[in-house]
Amino acid sequence: MNDTGLSSYDFERRFDERRALEWMQEHWNKSFMFCGLYVALVFAGRHFMRERPKLNLRGPLVLWSLGLAAFSIVGAVRTGLYMLHVLTTGGFRESVCDNSFYSAAVTKFWAYAFILSKVPELGDTVFIVLRKQRLIFLHWYHHVTVLLYSWYSYKDQVAGGGWFMTMNYAVHSLMYTYYAARAASLRVPRPFAMVITATQILQMGMGLAVLALVYLWMHEVRCPSNMDNIMWGSVMYLSYLVLFASFFYNNYLRDSSKDKGSKAE
Repeated sequence: MNDTGLSSYDFERRFDERRALEWMQEHWNKSFMFCGLYVALVFAGRHFMRERPKLNLRGPLVLWSLGLAAFSIVGAVRTGLYMLHVLTTGGFRESVCDNSFYSAAVTKFWAYAFILSKVPELGDTVFIVLRKQRLIFLHWYHHVTVLLYSWYSYKDQVAGGGWFMTMNYAVHSLMYTYYAARAASLRVPRPFAMVITATQILQMGMGLAVLALVYLWMHEVRCPSNMDNIMWGSVMYLSYLVLFASFFYNNYLRDSSKDKGSKAE
């Protein structure tokens, strides 16, 4: 048992969050290097593949998506249990302002694993490029900005992080499970994809709400953050909200309205 009243596994308890924080505070700006290389390789890869046949890669994509789905599911369960404990014992304000998420025995490993996972997740785009699928702005913009903001926020261990990471783990549990099923050629009902995008939109709205509350409570209660983080986080979540809402409309609502119109004719 630990200070949260939740049982933790040995590897979670043994994780040295102090060394992790020290490393991130010293090296967080390497995220810019990763993102720069990512963008350069993505567009160089698209140019390279332009005159070449697309690769199938169905088997590797199934394994890749299953691996990320399993990681996200376990992360969602572990961080979700912690957040539920904070909500039921301390209330909603405590869940927003809590920054023990980064050091609690149950979640300290999963907080750092979340941050680091944003680098290998860039590999999603490799499959899109090599399979010559449509690469939309939302896809690579989201990957770049999540990596930058996650590393930037972890070094300061700001309030709201528990909500941001838990929500992302939960959404990715659904998303990568869906990707794995599609890659395995399983028939997935169209509404499932709509639900995933809807949960992403909800996630962005909740992210903005959490940042607004951190801003309101930053000087009233112990709610550690800073204006730079709140500003950049708000810009990021607002842009996501607009882009995901536009994606939802263009892919699910506009298409269906066209279909209805053509049937009526």
